[in-house]
Amino acid sequence: MPDGSDVLDAPSAVGGTDAEAISHPAASREVGVGPHPQPWPEGARFDPDLLEHGDRRNVEDRFRYWRREAIIAELDTHRHELHVAIENLEHDANIGSVVRTANAFAVGAFHIVGRRRWNRRGAMVTDRYQHEFHHPDAQHLIDWARSEGRPLVAIDLVEGALPIERTSLPRNAVLVVGQEGPGVSAEILEAAQLVVGISQFGSTRSINVAAAAAIAMHSWVLQHAELPAGPLR
Repeated sequence: MPDGSDVLDAPSAVGGTDAEAISHPAASREVGVGPHPQPWPEGARFDPDLLEHGDRRNVEDRFRYWRREAIIAELDTHRHELHVAIENLEHDANIGSVVRTANAFAVGAFHIVGRRRWNRRGAMVTDRYQHEFHHPDAQHLIDWARSEGRPLVAIDLVEGALPIERTSLPRNAVLVVGQEGPGVSAEILEAAQLVVGISQFGSTRSINVAAAAAIAMHSWVLQHAELPAGPLR
């Protein structure tokens, strides 16, 4: 799980246990909400410090003033079966963005393969509400996936890759993305049940790994998630 040394370098929230306020210098409005008026709502899910001082965290409005543990417990009731794995061989700065997207899509867990420490800044502290696994190398991830009966699905534009737009993704898949540049390691490509790529129509050879991961996760969502029937807001 995350260690205390990797905390988002952003202004701290006043009150509460999470230093996860987000700042938008160009914006005219404040993020989050201020102190809750009396009388305070009752229940174990509420954080007295946040109620007293306000909640400026990067969370949906329905989670305002909730303790972090209560938010995690609520998310655990409807997380998807999908997992996402990111190879961290070169301390890739894209990992944080992948994790943030994984949180948005309620991915069951994310896996870091290689270096345990990773650049958490791009995650905007969303990793604190996710389940994280670490694998020291590719073989460790492969062995774990086999023991759990989870098929690995590599996302890479390599020879023989199937177009993700026309490929059925396993419900309990582990989507694996590699480093920016090198892509998914040969070891994982060899062990993957599926290797899929994202169809491209321009002149660039590839798209950013964080964007590719987001497209892959959304492709899974379109196939397996219970989608909202009405407006999102």
